[in-house]
Amino acid sequence: MKIPSKNTVLMFVTFSSLFICNNAFAQKKDQMVRIAEIEIEHAHLDEYKKILKEESEASVRLEPGVIAIFPMFEKENPNRVRILEIYADKEAYQAHLKTPHFLLYKNSTLKMVKSLKLVEMDALDVKTMPVLFRKYD
Repeated sequence: MKIPSKNTVLMFVTFSSLFICNNAFAQKKDQMVRIAEIEIEHAHLDEYKKILKEESEASVRLEPGVIAIFPMFEKENPNRVRILEIYADKEAYQAHLKTPHFLLYKNSTLKMVKSLKLVEMDALDVKTMPVLFRKYD
């Protein structure tokens, strides 16, 4: 049996702990959760990281409907980015796409992205997540 990597565990813990703080959002049927799988051109990686960090911070800070935008990079292949995205609902996501900080990110990084896949997700057990990850703090 393969032991999960630290990145996998961290992503799961982060994803789950967000539900502890946002339980009201987590139980809404129209909540939108996804994992963005992105591969970045190696020559642009440092610049991409800087732009993504600014965009994700601004999104969570400025947009009430953005519950989380949590970027991560694979340790063994840092050109592979994974972003956990949680929005209150589809309307919050659509509003996010029109913000100046997202448009700047999208337009600035277009040439840097080799591939992009958006994977829609559903939480498996929302009621149990707060109990499982209470120890995270």
